[in-house]
Amino acid sequence: MAYHHHHDRHHHLNKDEEKPVDHKKEEKHHKHREHLGQLGAVAAGAYALHEKHKAKKDPEHAHKHKIKEEIAAAVAVGAGGYASHEHHKKKEAKKEKKAHGKKHHHLF
Repeated sequence: MAYHHHHDRHHHLNKDEEKPVDHKKEEKHHKHREHLGQLGAVAAGAYALHEKHKAKKDPEHAHKHKIKEEIAAAVAVGAGGYASHEHHKKKEAKKEKKAHGKKHHHLF
């Protein structure tokens, strides 16, 4: 299913399918992806801590564990950034849903 992000408040059609956009469904979509990003950040952070512990316990292979720790830490930061991005997309979809539900009164 194709999702289209809108920036024009007066255009509420999905350009790929020419059907109205379901703003509630789009909000849920971003919420789900936000939670996946959060889960990825937590998992990668836990793995980074695990590798940090292994580096201390296994001095012979400490360099290998330190590299894995740093990669996992970078993945955790990336996943956290993705979760933040999806959080903002969810807020936009919620705002769009709210605006779409109201009648617009134009004075001029």
